[in-house]
Amino acid sequence: MGDNELGAFLRSRRETVTPAEVGLPDGSRRRTPGLRRAELATLTGISVEYLTRLEQGRDRRPSAEILAALAGGLGLSTDERVHLYRLVKTATGGTCQGAEPLARAVRPTVAALLDRLGATPAAVLNRPDDLLACSPGFERLAGPVGLLEGRPPNLARFVFTDDRARSAFPDWEQVAGQRAAGLRAAASLGDPLAARLAEELSISAGAGFSDRYDTAGSLPGRTGVERWTHPFAGELVLAYESLDLPGPDEHRLIVYLPADDVTSAALDLLTEHTPA
Repeated sequence: MGDNELGAFLRSRRETVTPAEVGLPDGSRRRTPGLRRAELATLTGISVEYLTRLEQGRDRRPSAEILAALAGGLGLSTDERVHLYRLVKTATGGTCQGAEPLARAVRPTVAALLDRLGATPAAVLNRPDDLLACSPGFERLAGPVGLLEGRPPNLARFVFTDDRARSAFPDWEQVAGQRAAGLRAAASLGDPLAARLAEELSISAGAGFSDRYDTAGSLPGRTGVERWTHPFAGELVLAYESLDLPGPDEHRLIVYLPADDVTSAALDLLTEHTPA
């Protein structure tokens, strides 16, 4: 790797975006195969001088707002936005998401409780929404929709960056608002992992996350009802309770119960046909 991977990435992406793709006129006698710096500056509201410093490696600490503007102007995919975020963390000596040990261990008694819950969907999360442990029932509920595939699995990241989340949660707007509010509350209390994830999502998910995060005016509900669409069990209506677990890590236990007879029967069938 060179010593200016961030600048190289930005320049290579700029040179692959045509003016037509971003609604700009495609004039003749262009010396660059993609966008000029001045054109990207127009799209993002960032000065040409600052774009030049970034590409040349003379500035390696762009803010999250600058990165989000660049990601939007360059039309980056979700994977490219995450890569951009990680390049900045690497260039500035920061820690990339996932490289720092998390307080992931749950107490043996909590693990035993989840095992005793069996078919009841239940999970333990930390403040940044990492899924630390779950019951067999939660594996049957969340595994087929894709929620458990992350390393580590993270509810907020799944909701905002995985296209399957909109199918899994028919009331996606409501769920997204709850997840953004939860991260805002945790970051406001000084949780560095929550703040880091919020910064990442402001880039990888763009305005879909940052607008909700910036305007979050209330805490996420500790109890309520969620609708899930399961690929095998169909639509489920689940009532949930969120309970704080004692200890310095501020873990919480979320338990889901069927809110109607149809959901109760569907969960029973799911248990019968997909044994843990």
